[in-house]
Amino acid sequence: MFSHISASTEIKSKCIPFSTHQQNLFITRSIVLSTDNGRRQMLCKAETNAVGDVPSAVSSEMSPFEWVVELLTTLFPLWVVIGAALGIYKPSAVTWLETDLFTVCLGFLMLSMGLTLTFDDFRRCLRNPWTVGVGFLAQYLVKPLLGFVIALSLKLSAPLATGLILVSCCPGGQASNVATYISKGNVALSVLMTTCSTIGAIIMTPLLTKLLAGQLVPVDAAGLAMSTFQVVLVPTIIGVLLHEYFPKFTNKIITFTPLVGVILTTLLCASPIGQVSGALKSQGAGLVIPVAILHAAAFALGYWVSKWSSFGESTSRTISIECGMQSSALGFLLAQKHFTNPLVAVPSAVSVVFMALGGSALAVYWRNMPIPFDDKDDFKE
Repeated sequence: MFSHISASTEIKSKCIPFSTHQQNLFITRSIVLSTDNGRRQMLCKAETNAVGDVPSAVSSEMSPFEWVVELLTTLFPLWVVIGAALGIYKPSAVTWLETDLFTVCLGFLMLSMGLTLTFDDFRRCLRNPWTVGVGFLAQYLVKPLLGFVIALSLKLSAPLATGLILVSCCPGGQASNVATYISKGNVALSVLMTTCSTIGAIIMTPLLTKLLAGQLVPVDAAGLAMSTFQVVLVPTIIGVLLHEYFPKFTNKIITFTPLVGVILTTLLCASPIGQVSGALKSQGAGLVIPVAILHAAAFALGYWVSKWSSFGESTSRTISIECGMQSSALGFLLAQKHFTNPLVAVPSAVSVVFMALGGSALAVYWRNMPIPFDDKDDFKE
């Protein structure tokens, strides 16, 4: 998967430091970097057609296990399709992952993301206020308003409209970092934006859902906030603290978390589909079309808002993917726990598939579109 960068390729002066044996092992919401205590080297982004690429020397150092994890994670969209098909045609194979166990699995993914972060990652927010801020607004202003407008325009029933608004108010999705890498976007910025939107979800998701959907159905904003706090913030903080104060222990376990994360993410995608398979079979296009429009519009507006903000191509691709790929699994969990009508959870279940497939298709398209030679660098390490 790692593209080769020839010795003659011109390199930017700004480089990103990594340890000698660091590998790009992607897991859902974040990039897990395996490290050792060896020498330090610099991995630089190539000036042309190589944003998000890593020198082949790193790939050649990967162990067979790490190579398999890399391959399995890159094929994430394929596992989503298989999981979705399994959920629709054989629901019993995946519906055993019910609310409590679903919560544990989602919490583990948040812990995995936290294990890759340090306190300095949060300080980088202060060094990139405009770039991160535009991404945050795209996540929590553009997309929620899209969900609200689409729900009203298509005259969805109150439960489905609420579900669409809820999923549009969720933070960045677990697979956005992988899609950003494939698209030649700015992976470091993607991880930072995903982290910020995840933490912001504790306030923004319940607040926006209450404001936009409260007129349709009763919304327990306090309950939504507490669940988001328990599932998102607590595991993330634990992961950050483990990384910060027990680095040797962390470096050992993150070798295995990517593979577990791929399995859990596939289950978290398949289980929601299985649990609403009856509604999907009976209502079909009426449930799929609003979600498809939401994701397509979010990808497009995320990109153009970035362009209007005078960002470079790499940053615009990154913000587009972050805006279009949200944590549908979190939306599904919140819908199950805090809304009595089961139809509220349907848009999140459908979104799981469209988020993964739409983001992956866009990433592959962009991977074949070169980054301008003089692309603007909007991100400060």
